[in-house]
Amino acid sequence: QVQLVETGGGLVQTGGSLRLSCAASGRTARSWPMGWFRQGPGKEREFVAAISSSGGSTAYADSVKGRFAISRDNAKNTVYLQMNSLKPEDTALYYCAASVTTGTVVRTRDYEYDYWGQGTQVTVSS
Repeated sequence: QVQLVETGGGLVQTGGSLRLSCAASGRTARSWPMGWFRQGPGKEREFVAAISSSGGSTAYADSVKGRFAISRDNAKNTVYLQMNSLKPEDTALYYCAASVTTGTVVRTRDYEYDYWGQGTQVTVSS
């Protein structure tokens, strides 16, 4: 079993920054692709960013490209999401997810992920 715990959310003003962390425990999550998704008020869950098991490949939603950066530290079994230039439309519950997959792939669809965290709230005030 894998447990994912997200931290780092909070309230920030427009233009501010936050760094989310996702700590994985249990099975060897360090060898799996990881991703971040979010669900805003009244919206469906959407893809934000993803990273391959080695960290060599990444993918981003168009809405966050150039503002967000995903990274990982496999020695710490942790994935990060650095969020800069935050906008009110970034307000959402942010989830970390792990995909039980081998190979240097990046997963961008929520049904490709097997384990999910409980989420951390990010609120951007205008």
